Order: sequence, then C-alpha cells, then structure tokens
Amino acid sequence: MLIDSHCHVDFPELAARESEVLATMAANGVGQAICVGVRIEDFPRLRDLVGRHSQYWASVGVHPSNTDCEEPDITRLCELADDPKVVAIGETGLDYYWHKDAPEWQRERFRTHIRAAKACGKPLIVHMREAAADTLRILREEKAGGGVMHCFTESLDTAEAALALGLYISFSGVITFRNASALKAVAASVPLDRLLIETDAPYLAPTPYRGKTNEPAWVKHVAEELAVLRGVPFAVIEQATTENFFRLFRHAHPA
Repeated sequence: MLIDSHCHVDFPELAARESEVLATMAANGVGQAICVGVRIEDFPRLRDLVGRHSQYWASVGVHPSNTDCEEPDITRLCELADDPKVVAIGETGLDYYWHKDAPEWQRERFRTHIRAAKACGKPLIVHMREAAADTLRILREEKAGGGVMHCFTESLDTAEAALALGLYISFSGVITFRNASALKAVAASVPLDRLLIETDAPYLAPTPYRGKTNEPAWVKHVAEELAVLRGVPFAVIEQATTENFFRLFRHAHPA
C-alpha cells in the first residue's frame, strides 16, 4: 500500500469527483491520504469529507500565505486537533515567495503552530518556500517535535539540517520533472527511514500528467521515480514510506 502524505481532496477540483478520486486511488494501490488543512474556516468541510471515508485523515492549520482568514491560537488548534481523524498540525511554515517582505506575523503564526503541535502531541506539516534559513531557525528556537518538510525542493544542506532536527522529508511529483536534476540528487540521498511521498494534489501533477489536475492516485509515480533514483525495487519504497508514515503520524492507523 502507498500513502499520499499531503493532498487537498477537499478543494473543489477533487471534491466534485469524490467517488472517482477514491476509486482511482484503489486502482493504483494508494490506500490512504492526509487531507491537509489550510484555513480554519474550511475545517468543517474538510472534516466532513474525511469523516465519510476510512482512507482519509486530516490535519488542521493555516497556510502561511493565507491572510484573509481566522488567525488561530494554540487553544483553538488543539481543540480542533483533538478530533480522532486529525493526525497533524499544519500546514504551517514560512512562504517568502508570496510574502517577499518576510512579515513578522507569518513567523509568529508559525511559532503558534509549533507550540500547538507540542501541546497536543501531534506532528507538524511544514511548508517552506524561499525561507529555509528562517524556517530552520524558528524550528530550532521553538524546539519543535516531530514533523515533515512537505513538498521538499531545497538543497541537500537544507535537507540534512531538517533531518538533524528530527524531521522527515517528503517528495512530490516535482522529482519527476526533467529540470529537477538537483532535487533528484537530494531525493536519492535522504535516508530511507526518513522518506515520505505526496502529491500536493490538486497541484504539481507528476510526469506523465503535467499540466493536469493532480490527484492522490498519482503518488505512485513519485514512488516509482524514487525507486529509479535510488536503484531499489519499487516495493522497497512502498514499504519504507508506508512504515515511515505510520511512525510519524502515529494517530493514524491502517484502514
């Protein structure tokens, strides 16, 4: 069984095809997925979706680039994370691509999520874009617990720093792109017991589906690429990433 550790099946592109998305997952050997929260206001809809299907888990958080939304505090995040279908806090982190002035509110929001994750005992899902130094610094300062760097696209040095903090590294369909040679080298180097796979659906569809709406079933192509890059059988990647998933997201369990 494969697991998509990060997707957004509650987004309109996929929610409108709810049954089809699940059927395609099953046909491709993808047994479970985390539907990742990006706004508190959207959580009831997300929770309703994952509650209907044993294949789905949820996280709760506010994406670092979202501004016109409820600003959560630790109590609010922990209250929502108490739900048995919620296995993580996030996605959270820093995004200096969309906020080039690196606003302090974004860093404070990140700290709030880290503190909530520690308080409720659930791992972080970390978003990092053009903000590696500050992301790692804040994780160190807050003595963050377990978590994952989602959709990793940074350097090997950054990956090694994240690993030293106890984080897992998750790769998306970006590693299947022709122009991703540097990232492919990183994906080949991360320890097998710290790897996760994801789609970030509906975004970043892997080759051969680039330009189309991504979906959890296509995490299979990420696993296939990792197997090629690392020179191991597909089954090795499948087993390792699934075991890693349940080790990190310990509140999840096989469906």
